[in-house]
Amino acid sequence: MGISDRSAAPPTDTRAGAARRPALLRRWPSLLGLAVATATLAAGADREGLSITVAVAALCYLGAAALGRPWVAWAGVGGGGMVVAASELAGAPWWAGVGVVAALLVVAGLAGGVPRAPLAAQAAALLGYGGLAVTAVLVDPRVGLVLAGLALAGHGIWDAVHYRRAAVVPRSLAEFCMLLDAPLGVGFLVLAAVAGPPQ
Repeated sequence: MGISDRSAAPPTDTRAGAARRPALLRRWPSLLGLAVATATLAAGADREGLSITVAVAALCYLGAAALGRPWVAWAGVGGGGMVVAASELAGAPWWAGVGVVAALLVVAGLAGGVPRAPLAAQAAALLGYGGLAVTAVLVDPRVGLVLAGLALAGHGIWDAVHYRRAAVVPRSLAEFCMLLDAPLGVGFLVLAAVAGPPQ
């Protein structure tokens, strides 16, 4: 066996690594979700940040259902952030802007004749998760952190249901949100139990 024979067949480790890379790339939504959750935990976001995250997540799902286009959910990530920023610039609470946009989306969905069941389910989810999010910013900080953490972790379950069913939103968005919401919500529940809310 010469040197050329040995160099012709790459080592098993290299082949295995090459085979794993595409699988990791296919899991980019999970990796991105975990990265954002980790960065948020490291930065020490507060109950208001968590509350905004869960409200915007629910708004993304409602937008996709109301317009009958799953890709709208990805656009809603940035759009929801702009709604929050515009509300605060206008001197209104962020949740008021989210509520107004949610109402407009429901009206648009009804007028556009989208299927009623998904629209009703996403509107109810926004009311439930959004209601917890708003309550979280109005109560005692430690209780609020627990409520926001519960709402976000609960939305992670909502994400998992939609991922499994491949319904309403793209699976990539459901996967991203699942790996953002659940770890972040649980992380802040642990933080509330151990150290109390961030100052």
